[in-house]
Amino acid sequence: MIRVDISKCTGCKRCEAACAFFRSGRINSHISRIKALNLYEIGIDGAVVCNQCKERYCDCCPENAITTGSLGEVVISQTLCTLCGICKKACPIGAIEIFNDFVYVCDLCGGRPRCVEACKEGAITHDVEEALRPSLSAFRKETKKMNPSQKQYFYLKKLGLEERKRWRKNRA
Repeated sequence: MIRVDISKCTGCKRCEAACAFFRSGRINSHISRIKALNLYEIGIDGAVVCNQCKERYCDCCPENAITTGSLGEVVISQTLCTLCGICKKACPIGAIEIFNDFVYVCDLCGGRPRCVEACKEGAITHDVEEALRPSLSAFRKETKKMNPSQKQYFYLKKLGLEERKRWRKNRA
């Protein structure tokens, strides 16, 4: 799974560029499978990417277009997918997006995530330990009626405010 340490993230968006370029040969944030956000109002930068969560909320596809790969990554069969958007709605952090009739979600770049290589701050790491997969159940209820961008913002803001509490506690 991809881990993002927001205490190290500078919001440079190198991860987004590397992801999009690796997959398409173009740099375009719409087709990146990782989204770097700048929450200026609380002074937090961070990235949102599929956590390969324990619950596998996205695995509710009525067409069985979503499977789990050997690395624990979400694999979407674009040929089986009907673009119904159920997986997009199910993801509590907005890590699945549909753009130009294509479903975008992190697939770990075949085991060598380019976002990890691109991050010069060490804010993004790749861990294959299945036991560390996070639970996103705390976000599910709160983000149910949000679109992916709103979910990403909510998720990062919640993480950012928790990080800010840790910073303040450690300074005291």
